[in-house]
Amino acid sequence: MNGASLADASGVGSLVAALTWVQGTLLGTMATAVGVVAIATIGLMMLAGRIDLWRGVRTVLGLFILFGASTIAAGLMEGAHGLAEAPSPIAGPHPPLPPASPPAVSAYDPYAGVSPLPSGPQWSDAEPSGGSNGAPPSKLGDK
Repeated sequence: MNGASLADASGVGSLVAALTWVQGTLLGTMATAVGVVAIATIGLMMLAGRIDLWRGVRTVLGLFILFGASTIAAGLMEGAHGLAEAPSPIAGPHPPLPPASPPAVSAYDPYAGVSPLPSGPQWSDAEPSGGSNGAPPSKLGDK
């Protein structure tokens, strides 16, 4: 034996390189293009009624989690560190608001003088002068 043990960190570099390759493959340009095509295909199949809504939602949510994993993890880590510290107040209490003044009353009335009901000869109950059918009198037949 050459004295190597399982605790030896000599093989860590190759493991990191392999994980970096997997990450590049899953999040690279080609994977993004495949994800866009998958979303478009799922959308068209949903429009055609060939797959149900739940499967489409699962696909979109899976791609969202896959491509947003680093952002989601960073947000969770930042939130976990923020919970450990006590929040400090940024600003003190707000001063009370001044009392509101009453609205100004305007002397202008845009509806002054407008009749609430229509009036005039066209709205009267009397029969039109042309006859019983409402047509105007003709020059030839009415004398």
